[in-house]
Amino acid sequence: MGTLGVLAGLALLIFFALRGVNILIASLICSGVVAVSNGMPWAEALAVDYTKTMMGFAGNFFILLLTGAIFGRVMSESGAAQSVAAALRNRLGDQHALLIIVLATAGLTYGGVNVFIVVFTLYPLAVGLVHRANLPKRLLTAAAALGSGTFTMTALPASPSIHNNIAAKALGTPLTAGVVLGLAATVVMFGLGMLYLNWQTRVARQRGERFIAGPMDAVQEEQGEKLRAPGWLVSCVPLTLVVLSIMLPRFFVRFVPDLKATTNSFEHFIAFTVQQPIMWTALALVVGILAGMFLFRAFLPDLKGMLGRGAENSALPLLYTAAVIGFGGVVSKTPIFESFATFFMNSSLPPLASVAISINVIAGITGSASGGLQIWMSSFAQHYLDSGIAPETLHRVVTVASGALDSLPHCGAIVTFLTVTGVTHREGYRDIGVVTVLIPGIATVVVVILGMILG
Repeated sequence: MGTLGVLAGLALLIFFALRGVNILIASLICSGVVAVSNGMPWAEALAVDYTKTMMGFAGNFFILLLTGAIFGRVMSESGAAQSVAAALRNRLGDQHALLIIVLATAGLTYGGVNVFIVVFTLYPLAVGLVHRANLPKRLLTAAAALGSGTFTMTALPASPSIHNNIAAKALGTPLTAGVVLGLAATVVMFGLGMLYLNWQTRVARQRGERFIAGPMDAVQEEQGEKLRAPGWLVSCVPLTLVVLSIMLPRFFVRFVPDLKATTNSFEHFIAFTVQQPIMWTALALVVGILAGMFLFRAFLPDLKGMLGRGAENSALPLLYTAAVIGFGGVVSKTPIFESFATFFMNSSLPPLASVAISINVIAGITGSASGGLQIWMSSFAQHYLDSGIAPETLHRVVTVASGALDSLPHCGAIVTFLTVTGVTHREGYRDIGVVTVLIPGIATVVVVILGMILG
């Protein structure tokens, strides 16, 4: 009965997502279904298990999402993000519309802009690209999902993503952990993703599929064309500063070891970057924000309003993600979850394979890679560390693996993508599922095998 209740709660959550029910309401209802079917006191499950897990996540990552959202506003309201994307368009041409969307969204997310913010930032330009190329909008959503929700989210070393930060905080590892594994996963996800998008482009043309504008597309495209923006080179500076701010401390430790011995303050600084990866990432984003405000001051007449809009933009993504994690928090208190954890920790599977499967199941239940990681780290991480897996290897394997089943239809980011672009689940989810579920799953297999070989 308990197992059926968990499956029913998950199925209902997916159904609500497909029907467009608000995820805050849907997650509460489905948490109640899980609690009642498992004989848990439903009031306690919602007031304690759901709320505690939800608010714990929101509290831990509030500052990171806040700074990421404000940075996104700096890049979007100044026109800097669109300037970078337009430069790619001018150099690659409209015939490479999907590649431009992938590269532009990847650049923004690797630079620290939250995945929820990217779709709002680049959609005006992206819809113009697929319009000129006369491609169906389902491919726009897949390209944006590939660029912002796969390799830059879980695989690329030094990424300021929440997922990379969760692993770093829990395992005491740097954001650059597992460089070889991360780069291998990146090659697989980007390479196979582009092969799929190019194949679907040919399929769409053979079928006669074409661009069909939504109610707001013409207005947004016109606004994107008339945008006054800084040059693309100067627009790249804040993005570059964020990534360098994250990577440089580890560079100094690795390649300039004598520097650490010469100054006690530098030693404390390095310790801070290792022990406080979330706060350090937030500070790196602040560097990007200040650089953008200075460099783009002529394009940002309303700094006070921009900061307020950035703060507001951080609220809904944080709440939506936390709400689904709250559902996962209730599931994690059920007897079936305890049996699930015991099964995997005592299984005869190779440890890294067990890691990959267990995090995928949890991320699938929560509909969130970050939510799955948060729960997995508290329930599984120490066991696998004790089994002898190197922390940096575990960091990258579990992070990459979390990015596969997380993108089921009830995933908050997927719902946001489809809502903003005006594409239904029926029209767009198959392509999104291939690039964010199937291909990251293949990358996970590659990383597990490579991790076992490298030891």
